[in-house]
Amino acid sequence: MVMGKLKIGGAWSGVLEVELDVWTVARLRQELLDRSGCACLKLISAGKVLKDGEGHQNLTQLGLKNNSRILATNIPVDQHGNSIKEEFLAEEERGNRLARLKTAATNLATRHADGSLPVEDFNLELENQNGQKVNLGSETDQRAIMMGLMLHANGKALMKKGKYRDALEVLNMGEESFSLCNPKLLEMVDNVSILQIDLVWCYFMLRDISWLSVAGIRLEKAREGIERAHGKESTRIRILQGHRFPELALHLRMELLEGVIAYHRGHLQKSKDALSSAQTRFLQLQVPDESLSFLLSMGYKESEAKRALRMNNLDVGRALDFIVEEKDKRTQKRKEDLQRQKEILEQKTYGTTPLNKAVNLSNLNQLVSIGFQKEIAAEALRRNENDAEKALDDLTNPETNAALQNEIITRKRRRLRAATKKSTENLVAMGFDKASVEAALRRFESEEQALSYLLTQTITNTAVGVGADHQVGGSTTEERGGTGSAGAGHGNGGSSSQNEPVEKKEPVEERDVEMEDELTGELGTADAYSDYDIEVTKEGEAINEYLALISSAENA
Repeated sequence: MVMGKLKIGGAWSGVLEVELDVWTVARLRQELLDRSGCACLKLISAGKVLKDGEGHQNLTQLGLKNNSRILATNIPVDQHGNSIKEEFLAEEERGNRLARLKTAATNLATRHADGSLPVEDFNLELENQNGQKVNLGSETDQRAIMMGLMLHANGKALMKKGKYRDALEVLNMGEESFSLCNPKLLEMVDNVSILQIDLVWCYFMLRDISWLSVAGIRLEKAREGIERAHGKESTRIRILQGHRFPELALHLRMELLEGVIAYHRGHLQKSKDALSSAQTRFLQLQVPDESLSFLLSMGYKESEAKRALRMNNLDVGRALDFIVEEKDKRTQKRKEDLQRQKEILEQKTYGTTPLNKAVNLSNLNQLVSIGFQKEIAAEALRRNENDAEKALDDLTNPETNAALQNEIITRKRRRLRAATKKSTENLVAMGFDKASVEAALRRFESEEQALSYLLTQTITNTAVGVGADHQVGGSTTEERGGTGSAGAGHGNGGSSSQNEPVEKKEPVEERDVEMEDELTGELGTADAYSDYDIEVTKEGEAINEYLALISSAENA
């Protein structure tokens, strides 16, 4: 018997002790229905909807283990007695989408954290607030942080669209991803703390009071983490950010939520203190019309002008400097991204190491700088798993150097054959005769040139009024003679290449391009200040609402 504790959140919050190898989803659901008093519950774990199935699979077989997190969402039964089948289908679709999203995040993080050659034309890399590349911990740690950041960004995008239920589930997956990283590595960064605040904001926007106890714990952790990362009274972040004030809106939201939780717990004075502090910050973030007008008159957009003023405590001069600096950073980043794209394309021409890593360009440039030919040096590094010393030994040994050159020639032949085969298939698929296509590809260097030639021949055939079939047959008779001789030559080439090493075919990873594009697109538009860039209108309304409730309670 395997006992385990499941952490439940949502319609019922708490820790449930179960027999993992005995309990089924149906039994778990019934237990939670009894405890929550709900009529119908949807259970989600790790982005997947837990289904009753045939009832024979226990929780262990479904992948649940000790300390697994489960989100229990109440699904109201239609008051008119209509079937809730459509609701379940919609929930199932959402669950499938969440599972796809998590799988895509996992695959992206795995590909980009282990140094493998990316299939895309970009690299996902961890950066600090200044845009400098950083390596945090082991490969596992890097992968966990990448996953957490991608899912957090996706959750924030859903929050901006008002899809708070979806955002909540994605943010929970992000939190789970961060939990796989060494906690020491996350102590001096505020990402996890901001994610906790975002989770509680979703609870608040859903107006789900059942999350009250969990929300309080999350905010306590968030405040501790923010203070550790930002320093007492934000002294550390002030130095790191050049005496800017990016954290004001974040603290406003955190204090508002602390005030809301205190109110619902009956701690009116504590709630009033937190809300009053939040209100002070809210007033600090109200952009004066004259300051905004000044920046707008200089041609800046309203959104970037407001952002700059809020980040700089409404100082117009500093806001102007901020806009210019951010523009320069974006320009520099575009240049770096283009350079990295070129490097990735270059790395792809060299192939991958036995462990599927890309050729290290830094080591390659060192070998080239001492006089070795780039292509041969790259092959030496590829064979030796980027070990520069072993690569140098191979390059200076006449026998291994010759083997390196032969491998390069062999690889070029394979690529040429593969490219010719693909071009032939493409052109034949367009309706051209295979013999004519092969002749055109021998005559011209590229598929585009061959296509232009074939189209010209087709137009000429039509212009002289000869049937297309007759013209192709007549004009390619001589060509076919060439094809025959070339075919023989190709056969000879084939026989001579029988001793060439066979190119290893890596298993093709099944990618969910739609989900991957969604994740990377959100990261691509973010910058160092995105997590702090909060439009505080809703916060202001909530502050007034709860201060009025407190006033009413005090009067009563």
